[in-house]
Amino acid sequence: MELRPYVENLRNEYAVAAEGVDPDGRALAERLFTQLEAATRLMLLDALSDAADEITRELAPGSVHVRLRGREPDFVVTPASPPAEAGEDTGPPVLPTPVLAPDGDDGGTSRINLRLPDHLKASVEEAAGRAGLSVNAWLVRAVAGAVAAGEPDRRPTRRVEPRSGQHFTGWAR
Repeated sequence: MELRPYVENLRNEYAVAAEGVDPDGRALAERLFTQLEAATRLMLLDALSDAADEITRELAPGSVHVRLRGREPDFVVTPASPPAEAGEDTGPPVLPTPVLAPDGDDGGTSRINLRLPDHLKASVEEAAGRAGLSVNAWLVRAVAGAVAAGEPDRRPTRRVEPRSGQHFTGWAR
């Protein structure tokens, strides 16, 4: 998904609004908006990420993730797997989806700094790619699985791995 048209549209609207205030307003608005362009892109990415999180909650056990490719966002949709039939090999356990925030909590996120050895980082990136997840989403699920492993009623369930490896990328209006 290209953010450029949205950023350019905002730039034009801002310039038109400033032009009505002062004859030199358009030039001033252009100079000011140049400074605000990075913040505007970041705000749009935050909104897309929040939307993907909200959609993921509704799609569970499927998911939608926003990945950054260069400077542009890319959506990855992982549909839910069909339920396993009796007697079918279900494979290794699947990492659980992140646990929703307890009542009274705003459900916000926290940022941490994690330093991994290079060989482990490569393994994490490979595992996340196989799961069709971003590294961050994969780590969140791994941590949630490790935390839930100590709680008997929240152990990860098993499911059949999708055979098609099908995923969707793209954008929507």
